Amino acid sequence: MPTADTLEIRPLTSNELPLMHALLTMFGEAFNEVDTYGAKRPSAAYLGRLLDRDDFIALVAMKNGEVIGGLAAYDLHKFEQERSEIYIYDLAVAQAHRRQGIATALILALKKIARARGAYVVFVQADGDDAQAIALYSRLGLREDVVHFDIPLSDQE
Repeated sequence: MPTADTLEIRPLTSNELPLMHALLTMFGEAFNEVDTYGAKRPSAAYLGRLLDRDDFIALVAMKNGEVIGGLAAYDLHKFEQERSEIYIYDLAVAQAHRRQGIATALILALKKIARARGAYVVFVQADGDDAQAIALYSRLGLREDVVHFDIPLSDQE
């Protein structure tokens, strides 16, 4: 059993909506996007369905019962082969707990889940100016430089 200040990393289930809300709050603070992660928070029913899906993974890092880090990832089932890849959509650690190996621990926990699901790779994007994220991901994987595009869904085209 972990001691009070031991880091605990665990996946969330639909029975743990308060922890999912804590994760959303932590993401908003860590990314300085409080409105994005809090102003239009999904309903309990929506979050419960999301956490029950087999293609969504939410992990939390906790100390003393507080969510201090976490990640959200998607299991993307491929069409060219019977396999999947795991995409880390969001990963953050609360400011006061950074540089303690928590992000690395979250990724290592995700890798175990990915292996158990039969995925062949975990991948993540980083903003070009986020030196800390780039350093972390460079230690853990192979870098690929890509160009990302957001394609708007407006009816003007």
